[in-house]
Amino acid sequence: QVQLVESGGGLMQAGGSLRLSCAASGRTSRIYAMGWFRQAPGKEREFVAAINWRDGSTDYADSVKGRFTIYRDNAKITLYLQMNSLKPEDTALYYCAKARGTTRATIPQEYDYWGQGTQVTVSS
Repeated sequence: QVQLVESGGGLMQAGGSLRLSCAASGRTSRIYAMGWFRQAPGKEREFVAAINWRDGSTDYADSVKGRFTIYRDNAKITLYLQMNSLKPEDTALYYCAKARGTTRATIPQEYDYWGQGTQVTVSS
């Protein structure tokens, strides 16, 4: 009942910045928390960041702390991921997702709606 569409991915040199967007539609009144995940070829889906939709509190993976920022625009019902100081290890398909419950979660099984993904490729 919730549709998510990511955008903003692309090619970037190491040290550069990108901002990913995730537009939500449908039963958006049931959104309590959302997150960003990423998946590289041959690897499992990895938690990146999560946010409580109501109060804006956040969680980050250790690998992105200090470089990435998750935030939302409640009026636009849009989730963002600001990615600074990009590294080649950040290369992956990035997904936004809606949490099943009412708080932030860090594993994919705790999310029930997913976008199609947007590719981020960082060259050295």
